Amino acid sequence: MNIQLDQVNQKAVWVAHSLFNRNKVSGSSANLSFRCDGKIYITASGTCFGILKDSDFAVMDLEGNPLTDLRPSKEFPIHLSLYRKSADIGAVIHTHSTYSVLWSFYPAENECDCVPEYTPYLKMKVGSVGLIPYEKPGTKELFQVFEDRLQLSDAFLLKQHGPIVCGKNIMDAFFGLEELEESCRIAWEQRS
Repeated sequence: MNIQLDQVNQKAVWVAHSLFNRNKVSGSSANLSFRCDGKIYITASGTCFGILKDSDFAVMDLEGNPLTDLRPSKEFPIHLSLYRKSADIGAVIHTHSTYSVLWSFYPAENECDCVPEYTPYLKMKVGSVGLIPYEKPGTKELFQVFEDRLQLSDAFLLKQHGPIVCGKNIMDAFFGLEELEESCRIAWEQRS
């Protein structure tokens, strides 16, 4: 038994349940992943954060080769791109949280940093937030436009889709996602 993997897995499940129980995700419309022992653990296709179990993670290597029979979330290429971007990235969370999606409709003054810095915590916990033009979820077109803008920002809003936040570990990514959603709420209320 890998104690480190068990601990990270438990935190990932807690994060998923917390997001679901507070209406930050619904149905099976979110995914998360973490890196452990050179492998990527990502929520399996069709999983629901509300009932996620530690056995609901597909495992793959950094090349995207499956290491288990579970099929990964269809957006796994985005997660892999982020892990390849930096060895310091240990977790990625993608949701369809309300205010982040709403803010993605607002015309961006700067597509490499599209969320206003109304509080200091957005930059401290997340960094710059890039706006990714709309492409249908799970498509090669989405993965390509994401890859094209990968180096320009620290976190991302997929237009009409939702946020993607990474961190050094699952809790770091979770705190960043929470800060991004709150910043988008403040921005939306300031502008509307």
